[in-house]
Amino acid sequence: MSTIPNELSYTKEHEWVAGVDDGLTVTVGITEYAAEALGDVVYVQVPEVGGTVAAGDAVGEVESTKSVSDIYSPVSGEVVETNQAVVDDPSLVNSDPYGEGWLFRVRMDGDPSDLLTAEEYGALTAGE
Repeated sequence: MSTIPNELSYTKEHEWVAGVDDGLTVTVGITEYAAEALGDVVYVQVPEVGGTVAAGDAVGEVESTKSVSDIYSPVSGEVVETNQAVVDDPSLVNSDPYGEGWLFRVRMDGDPSDLLTAEEYGALTAGE
């Protein structure tokens, strides 16, 4: 059973978003559910700092021993930071997806849309 922290927002593509309430910069990662489905993560590609991303666009990828999955940006804006630790040690996505395994930070342009609450995300993953 995957953990779904209540303080985060989620996407249907299994990304989590922290800091939406401050309205400026958010942190993005993939959920524990996604990390478990992927298996052992061996490679992470994150977007470039200074680049712009649009909500719903593929901006990177996570590769495991089983498959390769795109990372989708849950919000639009400018990438202001990436997690070099997860690039250097992709297993952090598996061992601590909501902590040290975060992927990138975005300074948002406008309000995010189509984000799910923890309860909504739990209902989504219960059906998969």
